[in-house]
Amino acid sequence: AAAGLCPCRALLARRGGALRALCGSVRGLAAGQETHFGFQTVTEAERREKIYQVFESVAKKYDIMNDSMTLGIHRVWKDILMHKMNPSPGTLLLDVAGGTGDIAFRFINYVRSVRERQLQRKLKHHQNLSWQEISESYQEDKFKSLGDSQVVVCDINKEMLKVGKQKAQHLGYSEGLSWVLGNAEELPFDDDKFDVYTIAFGIRNVTRIDLALQEAYRVLKPGGRFLCLEFSHVSNPLLSRLYDLYSFQVIPVLGEVIAGDWKSYQYLVESIRRFPPQEELKAMIEDAGFLKVDYQNLNLGIVAIHSGFKL
Repeated sequence: AAAGLCPCRALLARRGGALRALCGSVRGLAAGQETHFGFQTVTEAERREKIYQVFESVAKKYDIMNDSMTLGIHRVWKDILMHKMNPSPGTLLLDVAGGTGDIAFRFINYVRSVRERQLQRKLKHHQNLSWQEISESYQEDKFKSLGDSQVVVCDINKEMLKVGKQKAQHLGYSEGLSWVLGNAEELPFDDDKFDVYTIAFGIRNVTRIDLALQEAYRVLKPGGRFLCLEFSHVSNPLLSRLYDLYSFQVIPVLGEVIAGDWKSYQYLVESIRRFPPQEELKAMIEDAGFLKVDYQNLNLGIVAIHSGFKL
């Protein structure tokens, strides 16, 4: 009956099914196309497998290596990302490639602090409340400390998710937090679902960045925000040379000493050099449909935060 009342809907549905089938065929053909794994030339299928193995190998030492490689500065970069997001209670966040939970835990802490400030303001404006009413307000806030906010951590790697879940249990995070095994290039979520999409130090490990950006656009609600924190290209020539020296001569050694894995960290350094510069990534984000796209360089471009909106 619905199709009879609106024949164009049935036609669009058939076309949509044909388009999805075509995209599936294209992805199948793309598996044999050449791409890069660090400085090596490989097929896309080989790249996916190699990157999976890298993160399976480094998962248990991932956090320690992040601290060692960046001298702990990655924590500041992630804090800046969270302040740029400025989530309010009720925000639904999808954190892609966030297996160890760093962004998710910061999101929960941030929203809890916003809720706490809201409660304090509320109580200050009601000076005549009894002790019992104040106590009940605090109890209510205790059980709804996130104000219906939720964060979904999605990662393609089982070992990274396992590490993240263990950290969450150890640190006492459970409310408003869920873990999903999924591919950034083909997310297992409905259209128009999330308020914010984040990907921190993950997009350079995606084989088809264009597909990942299209998926980010698809799962965001109208008005939703895309935020990407990633190593980028240094603008200062002197710093660039020093950064290259540190990256190629020190980081793989740290990988061998701390994680027993030289090759994985050699790849991670090479992947940063092969990643598109700031303006090129900005153009790719715009091509995916995002508007008001901009970026903020941190530490002279060692990393950058790209932002865009689905409008």
